[in-house]
Amino acid sequence: MERHHRCRLQCILPPHVMKRLSESSASATRAAAYDTARLSERLRGMRMVLADFARAVPTGELRRSIYDAENTERLPGALVRSEGQGKAKDATVNQAYDGLGATYAFYDEAMGRLSIDGHGQRLDATVHYGRKYMNAFWDGTQMVFGDGDGAVFGPFTPHVDIIGHELSHGVIQHEAAFEYHDQPGALNESFADVFGVLTDQYQRKQDVKQASWVVGRGLIVKFPKQAIRSLAAPGTAYDNELLGKDPQPAEFKDYDPKAYPDDNGGVHIYSGIPNHAFYLAAMKLGGNAWEKAGRIWYLALTELLGRGAQFSDAALATVTAAGRLSGTGAEKAVRDAWEAVGVSATSTSALRRRKKKVA
Repeated sequence: MERHHRCRLQCILPPHVMKRLSESSASATRAAAYDTARLSERLRGMRMVLADFARAVPTGELRRSIYDAENTERLPGALVRSEGQGKAKDATVNQAYDGLGATYAFYDEAMGRLSIDGHGQRLDATVHYGRKYMNAFWDGTQMVFGDGDGAVFGPFTPHVDIIGHELSHGVIQHEAAFEYHDQPGALNESFADVFGVLTDQYQRKQDVKQASWVVGRGLIVKFPKQAIRSLAAPGTAYDNELLGKDPQPAEFKDYDPKAYPDDNGGVHIYSGIPNHAFYLAAMKLGGNAWEKAGRIWYLALTELLGRGAQFSDAALATVTAAGRLSGTGAEKAVRDAWEAVGVSATSTSALRRRKKKVA
């Protein structure tokens, strides 16, 4: 099918949200949803080309550049803050700058990874993209932030978990590089969610019991206590008259990729299944999730999984990683977590093995 081969822009908000908003009774909301969908569709075909031109910093040092698109559709826009410069007058610029720094610090200090590509890639971001653009995305080389429409969604830059999610798509791009459809695509979104919430937890120094385990809380203007995804309880992140009810399932028995053809087989929907497995494993292992479950998932991503991985491959890879890193107790905790969501740890040809030293 065509959708198996088309490049899909990896946005934080899925297509079903835009479809819902396009049917709103408010004309301004319908217009903003239409413009968001139009721009996202136009950019989808660019991502794989842009990925070939990822910019690296030879010294391997943190290097952030924030650009302002000034509500146009041109990227990257005008440079407004570079690494080491003082704060800008625009809070959005500073939030993007700080979010990139928080993500860099998480990967450097918690995972031992030097930037997105592991070799010091510079971190660029553009703010104020388009007019009332209701999304944020990784385009293959940089972060891009819309301002939201102010009525349904606010700005995306204050949310470190969203920034961590999108930049983690860059990490995935350089590692397992999951195909963006069906189960591999759901794993793509899930690993991005996992490392997005871990970035936020690491910055806040929250253990598994203190963490909220949601992505994007506060993004929905009229419902600031709601979020866009929940790892602890998929399907409960939001429920309101603007967006409807969160459709994510937590168990594999509800997996039906044909139900979401506009989302490449439900990559943003069925990510809830591996998301919940990670949450259950993290809670069982306890402590700081980035030190235990996070290291297991990172090892699986960077050493054991390949482009066509299915949920069962991810289960086997994380069980294997748990055994290597922490022994049989952790291995059982991870296996039990996957079985709780209805996935068995079995092998397919999608598993890869690289001759790299295991951390």
